[in-house]
Amino acid sequence: MVPSRLFLAGWQAVLEGVRHGPLPPRAVLGPGRLLPRLLSLSHADCTKHQEPSRKKLLSEKKLKRHFVDCRRVLVCGGRGGDGASCFHSEPRKEFGGPDGGDGGHGGDIILRADGQVKSLSSVLSQYRGFHGEDGGRKNCFGRSGALLYIRVPVGTVVKEGNAVLADLSCPGDEYIAARGGAGGKGNRFFLANDNRAPMTCTPGQPGQERVLLLELKTMAHAGMVGFPNAGKSSLLRAISNAKPAVAAYPFTTLGPHVGIVHYEDHQQVAVADVPGIIRGAHRNRGLGLAFLRHIERCGFLLFVVDLSAPEPWAQVDHLKYELEQYEEGLSERPHVIVANKIDLPEARAKLPELRARLGPTAIALSAATGENLEELLLRLKELHDRHVAAELQRGRQPLRW
Repeated sequence: MVPSRLFLAGWQAVLEGVRHGPLPPRAVLGPGRLLPRLLSLSHADCTKHQEPSRKKLLSEKKLKRHFVDCRRVLVCGGRGGDGASCFHSEPRKEFGGPDGGDGGHGGDIILRADGQVKSLSSVLSQYRGFHGEDGGRKNCFGRSGALLYIRVPVGTVVKEGNAVLADLSCPGDEYIAARGGAGGKGNRFFLANDNRAPMTCTPGQPGQERVLLLELKTMAHAGMVGFPNAGKSSLLRAISNAKPAVAAYPFTTLGPHVGIVHYEDHQQVAVADVPGIIRGAHRNRGLGLAFLRHIERCGFLLFVVDLSAPEPWAQVDHLKYELEQYEEGLSERPHVIVANKIDLPEARAKLPELRARLGPTAIALSAATGENLEELLLRLKELHDRHVAAELQRGRQPLRW
């Protein structure tokens, strides 16, 4: 028989626990052993509403979906193994001499251009090479650290500060980013006629440590150049399977996209949608230099202009000026002028004046309705064939996708 005073004290402890938080185990007392369960349920309901909501972090898989064209990486080569200091000893051979082996060398870190990698999103912020093993007895040398390969896209430029160290423009190109440290010497190395029992051994050296800047310059056959909202992304979606973001309101693409145009003879032409260039981009206005560097490796260009703009023919002159100020001779590469948005009534009325100023070779089309896309595909094929022939004549292998 539980006294009524103890019973009321137990229920009072439960109510106080629900109101003010958890109680010590001794305070949760009562008949029937149902009070602990009541306390746990009530306290769980209270803490559920008290915990602040936290923002979910992006997973590594979702982070790799974004196009990354610039990455700062800390690379540190592996440390060399220490040398051993020991002496040979066996029965009936008391003075066997020193037999400490050398340590293994640290592993190097190597950047390798891989055609299957299209972005720097898979490159981590820091890498450390494998360490070499220490030397052992009986003149056993330590094993050297394994090489660490970092796969980067084709077209990656390696910089240290403002100095360009390497340009990985072909598949399979390699660059030693950080060398591993040398292994230490064992006491066997210091054996000499005047020192028959050396006790000296040296430790392994640390690996080379560097901070490198990796910049990706998009490798594509053709590059679409134009001001923001000229319809470049819509045009790339119309001629290839690429899916850059498009919308009914004006905005600009933040990262380059590459689409592949397929032809009947199994040829593939890579077309890069470079983000919109604004006036003053050569002075790094906005993100001008980040956009312009993707056009350097394109063999020929597509100048996309908005035919519904007040003076669409003036856009071509401004675009060529920005390209020429960034790199001399860049605006003189083979190109074709594409007048987009011909489906609009005000744009079709400006077509005769555009061809009178820029020449009859300008292609008028509509990326939204697909009007006159065949003429652009045929002109794109002609420019690609000329580019391939020019590359073979110079003794260089043309880019293949």
